[in-house]
Amino acid sequence: MSEDSAEDALFVRPFIMTGGRSEPVQAGLRLETLVVAVEEAHVRGPGLEFERQRIVALCAEPKTVAEVADGIGVPLGVAKVLIADLMVGGLLASRQPTELPLHVLERIRDHVRAL
Repeated sequence: MSEDSAEDALFVRPFIMTGGRSEPVQAGLRLETLVVAVEEAHVRGPGLEFERQRIVALCAEPKTVAEVADGIGVPLGVAKVLIADLMVGGLLASRQPTELPLHVLERIRDHVRAL
Protein backbone atom coordinates (compact mmCIF):
# COMPACT_ATOMS: atom_id res chain seq x y z
CA MET A 1 0.00 0.00 0.00
CA SER A 2 1.42 3.38 -0.93
CA GLU A 3 1.93 6.09 1.67
CA ASP A 4 -0.88 8.22 0.18
CA SER A 5 -3.43 5.40 0.23
CA ALA A 6 -2.47 4.56 3.84
CA GLU A 7 -3.11 8.19 4.82
CA ASP A 8 -6.45 8.12 2.98
CA ALA A 9 -7.47 4.97 4.89
CA LEU A 10 -6.63 6.64 8.19
CA PHE A 11 -8.63 9.71 7.21
CA VAL A 12 -11.77 7.70 6.45
CA ARG A 13 -11.59 5.43 9.50
CA PRO A 14 -12.79 7.94 12.15
CA PHE A 15 -15.80 8.78 9.98
CA ILE A 16 -16.70 5.10 9.84
CA MET A 17 -16.22 4.63 13.61
CA THR A 18 -18.77 7.32 14.39
CA GLY A 19 -21.28 6.35 11.71
CA GLY A 20 -20.68 9.68 10.01
CA ARG A 21 -21.56 11.73 13.08
CA SER A 22 -19.34 14.60 14.16
CA GLU A 23 -21.28 15.65 17.26
CA PRO A 24 -21.81 13.49 20.36
CA VAL A 25 -25.37 12.54 21.26
CA GLN A 26 -24.70 13.82 24.76
CA ALA A 27 -23.39 17.35 25.31
CA GLY A 28 -21.06 18.39 28.08
CA LEU A 29 -18.02 16.21 27.45
CA ARG A 30 -14.88 18.27 27.92
CA LEU A 31 -11.18 17.40 27.77
CA GLU A 32 -11.07 16.99 31.52
CA THR A 33 -14.33 15.08 31.96
CA LEU A 34 -13.59 11.84 33.81
CA VAL A 35 -15.17 8.69 32.42
CA VAL A 36 -15.20 5.25 34.00
CA ALA A 37 -16.68 1.91 32.98
CA VAL A 38 -19.62 0.74 35.06
CA GLU A 39 -19.77 -2.81 36.46
CA GLU A 40 -22.06 -4.02 33.65
CA ALA A 41 -19.59 -2.84 30.99
CA HIS A 42 -17.29 -5.79 31.64
CA VAL A 43 -20.15 -8.20 30.95
CA ARG A 44 -21.46 -6.44 27.83
CA GLY A 45 -18.10 -5.07 26.65
CA PRO A 46 -16.91 -8.13 24.69
CA GLY A 47 -19.90 -7.78 22.31
CA LEU A 48 -18.92 -4.22 21.35
CA GLU A 49 -17.08 -3.06 18.25
CA PHE A 50 -13.30 -2.85 18.50
CA GLU A 51 -12.87 0.83 19.41
CA ARG A 52 -15.69 0.73 21.92
CA GLN A 53 -14.19 -2.37 23.55
CA ARG A 54 -10.89 -0.53 23.87
CA ILE A 55 -12.59 2.46 25.49
CA VAL A 56 -14.38 0.26 28.04
CA ALA A 57 -11.09 -1.51 28.83
CA LEU A 58 -9.21 1.80 29.18
CA CYS A 59 -11.90 3.14 31.47
CA ALA A 60 -11.64 0.34 34.00
CA GLU A 61 -9.89 3.12 35.92
CA PRO A 62 -11.17 6.71 35.56
CA LYS A 63 -9.68 8.49 32.54
CA THR A 64 -10.19 11.94 31.09
CA VAL A 65 -11.76 12.27 27.66
CA ALA A 66 -8.36 13.48 26.40
CA GLU A 67 -6.63 10.38 27.80
CA VAL A 68 -9.18 8.13 26.10
CA ALA A 69 -8.67 9.87 22.75
CA ASP A 70 -4.91 9.44 23.12
CA GLY A 71 -5.26 5.86 24.32
CA ILE A 72 -7.22 4.72 21.28
CA GLY A 73 -5.39 6.99 18.85
CA VAL A 74 -8.29 9.04 17.50
CA PRO A 75 -9.04 12.76 17.31
CA LEU A 76 -10.80 14.27 20.32
CA GLY A 77 -14.09 14.77 18.43
CA VAL A 78 -14.23 11.10 17.48
CA ALA A 79 -13.51 10.06 21.06
CA LYS A 80 -16.32 12.30 22.31
CA VAL A 81 -18.83 10.68 19.93
CA LEU A 82 -17.77 7.16 20.93
CA ILE A 83 -17.71 7.96 24.66
CA ALA A 84 -21.14 9.62 24.49
CA ASP A 85 -22.54 6.53 22.73
CA LEU A 86 -21.19 4.32 25.53
CA MET A 87 -22.62 6.66 28.16
CA VAL A 88 -26.07 6.59 26.55
CA GLY A 89 -25.76 2.80 26.38
CA GLY A 90 -25.14 2.70 30.13
CA LEU A 91 -21.58 1.36 29.89
CA LEU A 92 -19.71 4.49 31.01
CA ALA A 93 -20.36 7.02 33.72
CA SER A 94 -18.84 10.49 33.86
CA ARG A 95 -18.15 13.30 36.25
CA GLN A 96 -16.55 16.70 35.99
CA PRO A 97 -13.52 17.01 38.25
CA THR A 98 -13.45 19.96 40.60
CA GLU A 99 -9.71 20.21 40.16
CA LEU A 100 -7.39 18.53 37.68
CA PRO A 101 -4.33 16.72 38.98
CA LEU A 102 -1.01 18.19 37.84
CA HIS A 103 -0.06 15.09 35.81
CA VAL A 104 -3.29 15.40 33.80
CA LEU A 105 -2.64 19.07 33.06
CA GLU A 106 0.89 18.24 31.97
CA ARG A 107 -0.34 15.47 29.64
CA ILE A 108 -2.93 17.77 28.08
CA ARG A 109 -0.27 20.45 27.60
CA ASP A 110 2.08 17.92 25.98
CA HIS A 111 -0.62 16.67 23.60
CA VAL A 112 -1.60 20.19 22.59
CA ARG A 113 2.05 20.96 21.86
CA ALA A 114 2.30 17.83 19.73
CA LEU A 115 -0.50 19.10 17.51
